[in-house]
Amino acid sequence: MNPFVHMADQVLTGSEITDEQALAILECPDDEILLLLHAAYKLRKQFYGNKVKLNMIINTKSGLCPENCGYCAQSIVSKAPIEKYSMMKKAEIVAGASRAAKLNAGTYCIVASGRGPANREMDIVVDAVKEIKSLHKEMTICACLGILKPEQAVRLKEAGVDRYNHNINTSSSHHEKITTSHTYDNRISTIGHVKSSGISPCSGVIIGMKESKEDVIDMARSLKVLGADSIPVNFLHAVDGTPLEGTNELNPRYCLKVLCLFRMINPSKEIRISGGREVNLRSLQPFGLYPANSIFIGDYLTTEGQAGLTDKQMLEDMGFEVDFEPLSREGILL
Repeated sequence: MNPFVHMADQVLTGSEITDEQALAILECPDDEILLLLHAAYKLRKQFYGNKVKLNMIINTKSGLCPENCGYCAQSIVSKAPIEKYSMMKKAEIVAGASRAAKLNAGTYCIVASGRGPANREMDIVVDAVKEIKSLHKEMTICACLGILKPEQAVRLKEAGVDRYNHNINTSSSHHEKITTSHTYDNRISTIGHVKSSGISPCSGVIIGMKESKEDVIDMARSLKVLGADSIPVNFLHAVDGTPLEGTNELNPRYCLKVLCLFRMINPSKEIRISGGREVNLRSLQPFGLYPANSIFIGDYLTTEGQAGLTDKQMLEDMGFEVDFEPLSREGILL
């Protein structure tokens, strides 16, 4: 019997895979990868059928960040030649939501660089979200504004924010090798504030930052414990001028194994192929949708994404359907 299907069946009965099984997924021989994808798809189909969620980002504030995250072109230590600008006006953010709606994106992600939102930035986001909700009632709004205070989380919830993204990025033991300007616990606290406010928590990772396979397993398990409803899996797109410039540890087959691992450990959660998908999965991008059920369309924060028509064709060719289901107030799919 396919050993990976045995793992999937084990998960469907409510059991968790062991660390040994998790490592076996990441070390799956390349000539058995179709067996692994088949098993991961069994779980994905159980919870999401053949539907794919589309997400679109707007970078409402670029650069000017005091943090020293090694992967980020917007950090204070980055020398990358990116565009830098302060917080957009409300009208620009609202217009971005209309563009997302035209591209059939069910989730619109409002992102801003920085350690956390200033009062003026909060005011702009809150006003924009209220207007977006009046214009696009079925659209899921996700905010990603950095470290939050409890009262800020409540305010975003009251404005109509459905989901808040704050990635753990890496394992707790690897965190200080990536950034020292904030702690792993700072990130966990923000996720806690988000959950307490009633907003659906979104938290994910960046793979390929010189972490071990054990770190990757720890990330997937940590997100299960945190109860993240949506898990973006980013694959490092090393930008020249950042501390991780030149890092190139990934290949498309390993990326697929990572996606399968996250599905096995978080079977019922939204697994989203995020930043770096185009440069790391390359020609194997379609296979990523067997374990994952969500992708970003359009560009990312400081790097370009795949053309929208190419993504549309990919979904059609694979027989997948775009999922428009909104979130309930509790963050659970209706």
